[in-house]
Amino acid sequence: MSGEELNLTRSRAVNERLHAAIPGGAHTYAKGDDQYPQDLAPVISHGRGAHVWDVDGNEYIEYGSGLRSVSLGHAHPRVLEAVRRELDRGSNFVRPSVVEAEAAERFLATVPSAEMVKFAKNGSDATTAAVRLARAVTGRTRVALCADHPFFSVDDWFIGTTPMPAGIPSETADLTVTFPYGDLAAVEALFDRYPDEIACLILEPATQAEPPPGYLAGLRDLAHRHGSVLVFDEMITGFRWSEAGAQGLYGVTPDLSTFGKALGNGFAVSALAGRRELMERGGLRHDADRVFLLSTTHGAETHALAAAMAVQTTYTEEGVTARLHALGERLAAGVRDAAAAMGVADHVRVRGRASNLVFATLDAQGRPSQEYRTLFLRRLLLGGVLAPSFVVSGALEEADIDRTVDVVGQACAVYRKALDAGDPTPWLGGRPVRPVFRRRA
Repeated sequence: MSGEELNLTRSRAVNERLHAAIPGGAHTYAKGDDQYPQDLAPVISHGRGAHVWDVDGNEYIEYGSGLRSVSLGHAHPRVLEAVRRELDRGSNFVRPSVVEAEAAERFLATVPSAEMVKFAKNGSDATTAAVRLARAVTGRTRVALCADHPFFSVDDWFIGTTPMPAGIPSETADLTVTFPYGDLAAVEALFDRYPDEIACLILEPATQAEPPPGYLAGLRDLAHRHGSVLVFDEMITGFRWSEAGAQGLYGVTPDLSTFGKALGNGFAVSALAGRRELMERGGLRHDADRVFLLSTTHGAETHALAAAMAVQTTYTEEGVTARLHALGERLAAGVRDAAAAMGVADHVRVRGRASNLVFATLDAQGRPSQEYRTLFLRRLLLGGVLAPSFVVSGALEEADIDRTVDVVGQACAVYRKALDAGDPTPWLGGRPVRPVFRRRA
């Protein structure tokens, strides 16, 4: 692929089939074709390592693989070997498999701050189970979540706070309150405003910014002082920050935490973990009211649990987290140099931890711009880089990073032209990309 040559004839036809059969044309809104430049939304045929191929035969270097879930790269041999060993043994039974015990023990050894764990298939089930458990053990109804973090669950307690609350009773949405990241005083004010009402604080322990010194420990102290449960959503930070997640890196143990994404390297598995005295309320060995914590037909699918164990082994034995950081640092430095060379360093910015990089596209006034994001994405795609973010996988090679930086440089040259013209429209190729959360389609 070069210049303006990118044949997506088959992808466009399949996109039409997807929209005809699936609301939104994808099973995750972040994968929708509205997130990509018009007529430049490739439909994937297959992937290997850090590369994917679309149904038209175009090859791309891929970032943000599987919405950050495929952190080892596609079709990773150690993961596939573990999965294949289980496939011929059956995948689901009327009683627990020994694999469930092995997977739980392996997880608790990897995340030693947790005392019990229960597996599910997606992050939303795990976070909602954490909220339900917190409400049960505290006898309270309000949930306090961090407003600076983009997503927690498909369930009503969270979606009711977004610009897409259709179908959610206001009575449910009103039970969720929000706080800004990094501000302990704001959390204290919430507890003062809703005394003895807040069941839990839920947040990602870190995202694009490092937690201020003492912040996470301060949150834990505040939660416990006010009788609330502290929940860390480690869907993204799990494994990418350290094998034990952000809680392992920063040394702050939450009451409950949720993991997913990188845990299965693309296979469907998530986890709710935490203190035994809380988690056991969803079990059978207590005298309190029972909590319907998690009960999923496919939560114990043996080959997915085998994949999770293989992922954890690979991370610890091969130093994957360190590799992700090294790759991300090389990429971030290259992108910043390329942007500076083209005079757009103030407009194309790389942010976040090296293992979890995103980019910002700013207009001439320094404001976030969907139009300039469209221009940038379009030039990346035309150069063979599929990058809704710059989140790296361990399968990337240095040559992939170098190629990506070259393409970014070409994109920045066009970006400069658009800034000088005062209007990016001629370089968009159609309508701009849209935010995922918006009230109207």
